[in-house]
Amino acid sequence: MLLELKNVEKKYETPSGKGYITVLKDISLQVHPGESIAVVGPSGSGKSTLLNIMGALDKPSSGEVTLFGKNLAVCDDTELSHIRNREIGFVFQLHHLLPQCTVLENVLIPTIPLGLKKRSEEVQERAKKLLERVGLDKHMEYFPAQLSGGEMQRVAVVRALINNPKLVLADEPTGSLDMDSSENLGRLMVEMNKEEGTTFITVTHSTDFAQLMEKVFKLQNGILESFVIR
Repeated sequence: MLLELKNVEKKYETPSGKGYITVLKDISLQVHPGESIAVVGPSGSGKSTLLNIMGALDKPSSGEVTLFGKNLAVCDDTELSHIRNREIGFVFQLHHLLPQCTVLENVLIPTIPLGLKKRSEEVQERAKKLLERVGLDKHMEYFPAQLSGGEMQRVAVVRALINNPKLVLADEPTGSLDMDSSENLGRLMVEMNKEEGTTFITVTHSTDFAQLMEKVFKLQNGILESFVIR
């Protein structure tokens, strides 16, 4: 099992401080290596909160999260940072590319905390091969401002894969893209899932994008359930 959620609940205190809002209710989920999963739901349904809990960026109010065989509740901040940097790749709706860095430099940024040894020729070669795979081999020395929205998101996907993560989490990765770019990115993620053997979990409001994944779940009113797109 790559990731398991058991009876996960997430509550936030209300602005008045006189009560709580329950965003996630008794969520249980098992994720196996190599799967591609989409979670759909309306804006404000808690999709990003769920993804953050899966990626050790947030903690549940109750319940248990086991990631790569580790109960996250007993991991300290150093262990959690190690897991996030070495084992997980993140893709966000806004690509968060550094404008002053080239495409290649942006891809290599996640390798910096791993030490100079990891920033070797071998890592640079992997970055170049991945950029070639997504059709950006001629754009390595471009800056983000010289790219289209779809191209920037492709760079973000490559950056998420550079450290050979076991898991890639994508938060509304096509939210700022047009329909064609969204479909192209979705197909690319599915192909990279197969080729790299990396597990992909994406949250999205787009059912068209979601149906490209192997499994689809719907999050509504804090409840997660299997969902068949017709």
